[in-house]
Amino acid sequence: MESPIRALIFDFDGLIVDTESPEFETWLEIFREFGAELKFEEWVACLGTSAAAFDAAGILYQRTGITTDNETLWTEQKKRSIQKANRLQPLPGVESLITEAVNAGLHLAVASSSPRTWVEGHLQRLGLLPYFQVVLTKEDVHSVKPDPALYLKALQLLGVDVHQAIALEDSPNGIRAARRAGLFCVAIPNPISKRLDLSEASFILDSLDRVTLPDLTALVSVHNNGQNLKSIKV
Repeated sequence: MESPIRALIFDFDGLIVDTESPEFETWLEIFREFGAELKFEEWVACLGTSAAAFDAAGILYQRTGITTDNETLWTEQKKRSIQKANRLQPLPGVESLITEAVNAGLHLAVASSSPRTWVEGHLQRLGLLPYFQVVLTKEDVHSVKPDPALYLKALQLLGVDVHQAIALEDSPNGIRAARRAGLFCVAIPNPISKRLDLSEASFILDSLDRVTLPDLTALVSVHNNGQNLKSIKV
């Protein structure tokens, strides 16, 4: 007998709130102020994982010969992106899915590679923090996504089996982490991640506002029965 879905585990950046668009926009601004261009493919290395994956100072030096340091660049970029991010609201369908899940008695968690102050600060600002029993961030694990540690710890703290939870992600690194943890993973791309290969996800949705909780649980049932998800429309 298959296990019922008892939990949803949400990524944060780009999934609950599109903080990734202002992140990239502000980097573009900074590079152009130095007379340089930044390629999407260079910045996207840090999407859904550690910021250290993007060597801004090294790339800037290659382009311009200007010597600076990552700390200076990241401080300026973070100041600008925070100003933009603080005006953002949840992405379409996020709040309704959370409400559905809470009303259905499901457990909710956030698993994010970002700092705790960033994630909890936004969840608090949006009034969403009380709905999550578990919020895990980079401070809680030795390795962030694509390592599965965040998802494995979320499952442990929620007290649910891997087959009783669904991961909601937007980036290749996040999807890879969820799948390595053994989770059914639904990808919902945002304006940034829709340019990336999300094919490792169990299923891809255009937006959360096009799906209900019963739709998600039905996808898991179809998958567990060995049917082809590619032909499913929701």
